Amino acid sequence: MSDRSLRGMRLGSQSMESEAGVEPAPRQRVEYRTEDGEQVFVTFATEAEIPSVWVSKSGKEAVIVNGEKPENPNEKHQRTHWDMLMERRTTEELEEILEQRLQFYREQHAI
Repeated sequence: MSDRSLRGMRLGSQSMESEAGVEPAPRQRVEYRTEDGEQVFVTFATEAEIPSVWVSKSGKEAVIVNGEKPENPNEKHQRTHWDMLMERRTTEELEEILEQRLQFYREQHAI
């Protein structure tokens, strides 16, 4: 056998590759702040899309510094009865229905 055998080396658990000559991707450090003033720093690659909201380790929502808190896209707008009605009917249709109902009630009270 050779004098340079790999005795004691655990196969697959350690890499023989070195990090010499490897350059990491360019990075940027982004600052976020919670409502109570807690600062959160997150490092992103320069080409990464930066989120405007980040959840800190304490579980609080932090907003990017010099940015606005966006509306939550996952949060649905609370539809009112009027909103749902306007999805089904036009204003002209509603005026016509109102006039019919008023006429009906006028006839009922005239008796």
